[in-house]
Amino acid sequence: MTDPTTKSIAIITGSTRAVRIGPQVTKFVKDILEEKPSHSSQNTKFTLTEVDIASFKLPVFDEEVIPATVPFMAQFAHEHSKAWSAEIAKYDGYVLVTACYNAGPPGGVKNAIDYLYNEIKGKPFLVISYGIMGGDKASDSLKITLESMYVHVVETRPMLSFAKNEPITAGMPWDMIQASQGKLGEDSVRDWVQKKEDIEKGFGELKDFLARPVEIPTV
Repeated sequence: MTDPTTKSIAIITGSTRAVRIGPQVTKFVKDILEEKPSHSSQNTKFTLTEVDIASFKLPVFDEEVIPATVPFMAQFAHEHSKAWSAEIAKYDGYVLVTACYNAGPPGGVKNAIDYLYNEIKGKPFLVISYGIMGGDKASDSLKITLESMYVHVVETRPMLSFAKNEPITAGMPWDMIQASQGKLGEDSVRDWVQKKEDIEKGFGELKDFLARPVEIPTV
């Protein structure tokens, strides 16, 4: 039996707010993904690495060059840009865990993506969103953005909704209040367990894309 080809996958925490549940949601997703065997039927091995956008402290894009020209025609000047670019370029595929704020993706997520182009071009993304309505608007918006950059977004995009539990305060359910305080509610987690099949399906699509045979053009 030949040695398996290894494909590295980054699981990215999108939210960069000072008070957030992003890392907790990422851990919930990662625990599910790691329950499955790391090998595919094509003898490909997969590794998962957590990447937190917040740790790169990216300002609103401040480079004088267009990301699509890096590294072939231009270079980034700032260390934060170089560090983020180098980190993302290391991976073959991505699981992006994103919140949904005001019917769209967090500004920090969009800004981080806007630093990139060639690092992710042609690679696959699994988008997993969460929010009061599951984050559908954030997921849809990110799909449009990523596909415009020639990224493959897998068909299944799991959406995790907060539990509509009591007490309701200022029109917000208890788990939404807890999320605003940086706590992931137990009722929401119980509901999200029911989405395990969707999460596994999306991850399977990501792995299938990475394990597909490389097409060699005929001369």
